[in-house]
Formats: sequence, structure tokens, C-alpha cells
Amino acid sequence: MKIKAHIGIIAIFVLLVSAKSDKPAYRVFNSKGRVADYGDILKAARNADVVFFGEDHTNPICHWLELQLAKDLYKEKKGQLIIGAEMFERDNQLLLNEYISSMIRKKDFEAEAKLWPNYKTDYAPIVDFAAKKGVKFIATNIPRRYSAIVNLKGFEGLDSINSLERGMIAPLPLKYNPELNCYKKIRDMFTGSQTHMGDNLPKAQAIKDATMAHFILKNLNDGYVFYHINGSYHSENYEGIVWYLKEYNKRNATELKILTITTVEQDDLDELEKDNLGKADFIVCIPEDMTKTQEASAPAITPAPAITPSAPLKNAKADTVKNDTTQSGSGGDDDDD
Repeated sequence: MKIKAHIGIIAIFVLLVSAKSDKPAYRVFNSKGRVADYGDILKAARNADVVFFGEDHTNPICHWLELQLAKDLYKEKKGQLIIGAEMFERDNQLLLNEYISSMIRKKDFEAEAKLWPNYKTDYAPIVDFAAKKGVKFIATNIPRRYSAIVNLKGFEGLDSINSLERGMIAPLPLKYNPELNCYKKIRDMFTGSQTHMGDNLPKAQAIKDATMAHFILKNLNDGYVFYHINGSYHSENYEGIVWYLKEYNKRNATELKILTITTVEQDDLDELEKDNLGKADFIVCIPEDMTKTQEASAPAITPAPAITPSAPLKNAKADTVKNDTTQSGSGGDDDDD
């Protein structure tokens, strides 16, 4: 008995030492901060109707996990999977359809679609996986030019667009709750002479959230999991897209089973920091010094020169204030974390 006890103590000691000497690339926690793992995420995801993966756009761990979850959900659901992403605007849906169905070549798709600067390293693997397996891939985001109109003129600016163009955005008039924390944070960045900008920028964020929610709901299929990839700010704290999806689904008799995953960066992965509790059903915690897939771009606001945020927006980072930039053909991120 003593020998067995000693062996047990030694085994525990070895485990503790190896854990301390390990360098994990990420750690998973549930909403209450209890340690979980990837298996817990997959188990919950396969039983959901909609899964949101809220990413840090330049973090390689996020993109790798997104791909692994797509592959594993495809296996678990026996092909009953639909993928959607913020990174594709609605006017790119035809190109996506043609590529997924093998109608056009990869190089032609990449030449004609509006792709983010880090597409080839970060998003091409999951799009190519969808193409290989014939998985429906939905471009959920509003075309940038329309969110830019809202940023400049408010929702009223969309009154002038025609019926064909309206087919690429959320139904109007748009329900908008300025007191949702995700919009209030953006608005509160601006004061005094910047108030007009502060009123419109969260509205531009909302029209994106609403449009993504609209096209997720429109493309749901019984028995399938709709797996959506977006910046974490669009879905954390069950706001943004999640709030709009629930609003739109009120017209239906069946409540949706929604699972949220978000990603955060911390210096220490041993426990989840208090500020990160409750952000999602699962929180993927990644080391702060994790290498990036591309350099974070500086804020670009139009009209820019006189506009300076009154205070930093925690967890929205620089990208939050880039709503109406006009990057020719890049399709890069414009307003979220």
C-alpha cells in the first residue's frame, strides 16, 4: 500500500512539474471561469443551431481553432454544416457560390472577390475546406459602402438606396438599442463636437450586426449547425449579432440554441481574469505575446483630422473606429475587434 501511495504522489508531482514547464498556446474556460477544453466546445457546438466564434482577426490560434472546429463539426454532423463569415460582404456571395461549387478556379475567385489582407493565411484554409467538402458558405456582412453611408448620415442615409441594394442589408427600418453596451462603448468615445460621429459610428456597427444576423437566420436549415466567424466585439456578452438574431427569431415559434465562443488575451493563462468572465459560453484565452498574422493597422476615421477618441475603448482596440475607411479592393476589417 505504501509503495502505491508513493507512486501516486510521484505521479502527481510529475504532472504538476510538467504543467508548470509547459507553454500552452491557449486555454479554454467556461463563462464562469471554470477550466474547460476543446472537447467541451465541440460537444456543445454539435448540439447548437448557431455557433459564433468571436476571433481576434490577427491571432493565428484563433484561425487554427476555427478551422479545426469546422472540420470536427463537419464530421460530427455528418456534413450538416453551414459556414458564414463577417469577412465576406453580401455582394461577394455569387463568387463564393461559384468557387464552392467548383464553377470557377481558386485564382479567379481570389482575383475578383473583396478579400481581407490576411485572407490567404487566415481565411483561405476554411473557405478551401468548404469548397472541398461542398459546404455552403454564406457571405453575411453588409457591403462596406452602405455601412459607410450610415457612418456619415445615420440610418436615414439608406433611404435613398434601391430595392436591389436593400436586398444586401438587414430589413429597414432597423430596430436599434443605443444602450446596448457594445454600442454605448463606441458612442462614449466621443464628446462635444465629436458627438455626431459618436452617434453614427455605433449605428454603422449595428447595421453590420443586424445584416449578419439577418442572413444567418435566412440560411438556417433544420438539423444543420450554422457556424459563424466574426470579430469578437460583434458577439461577445451576447450582444451585437447575437442580440439581433434573437430579435429576428422572435417571429418564429422555436427558440434558437445559440453557442458563443470568444477569444481574449492574457499575460497569465492560469485563471480567467475578472473582466473576461461571462463574455461568452466559452472563452479561449491566448497569451498576450502570441505572434500575429499581420500588423495591426492604425485607426482610420473619415472625416479624420479633428477626430480623436476621448477615451480608449477597452476590448474594442484600434479597429473599432475604422468604419468608413475605403480600402480599395482589400475588404479589410473596418469597425470591430
